[in-house]
Amino acid sequence: MIDESAILSAFRAKFEVAELLIRANDSWTWSVRPAQATLGCGVLSLNRHAARFSEVSRDEMSDLSELVRCAEKTVAATFGFQAINYLMLMMVDHHVHFHVIPRYQASRQFAGLDWVDPGWPALPLLGEQQHADQPGVLLQIRDVLREAAID
Repeated sequence: MIDESAILSAFRAKFEVAELLIRANDSWTWSVRPAQATLGCGVLSLNRHAARFSEVSRDEMSDLSELVRCAEKTVAATFGFQAINYLMLMMVDHHVHFHVIPRYQASRQFAGLDWVDPGWPALPLLGEQQHADQPGVLLQIRDVLREAAID
C-alpha cells in the first residue's frame, strides 16, 4: 500500500516548500525552486498527493490557472523574462508538480549576482544550480517575489 502522506511530506521537504513559499491557494502552492536553473525558477505543486495529472479535479485546475497567472505576472514584472517554460516530469518525484522556468535572452542581475540562461534559446538546463553557494539568495528571491505578487 502506498503511503500518500509520506510521499507528499518527502516532496515538500525535498523542495523546501514551506521555507520557500511565495503564494498558495486552496489547491496549489507556488514556491522558489531550490535549484535555480535560471533566476526566479519555481515549483507549482498540488497541495494533496496525486501521482498522475489525470487525478487533478476541475476545481483544482481552476485554482492552478489562478496561481499560474499570478506567477507569470509576478516573475515578468520582477525579472522581465522573455519566455517561461513549465515542465511536468515526475520521473523522480511521483507527485503532481510543475517546474516553472523563466527564460532569459540576456543575463540579469539580482542580489549583486549575475544570472544567465545557459540553455537559451533551446531547452532549459535543469541541472544548473546558479549561486547555490550563496547563503540566503533563495530567501531573497522568495521575498522579492512574495512582496511583488500580482493577482
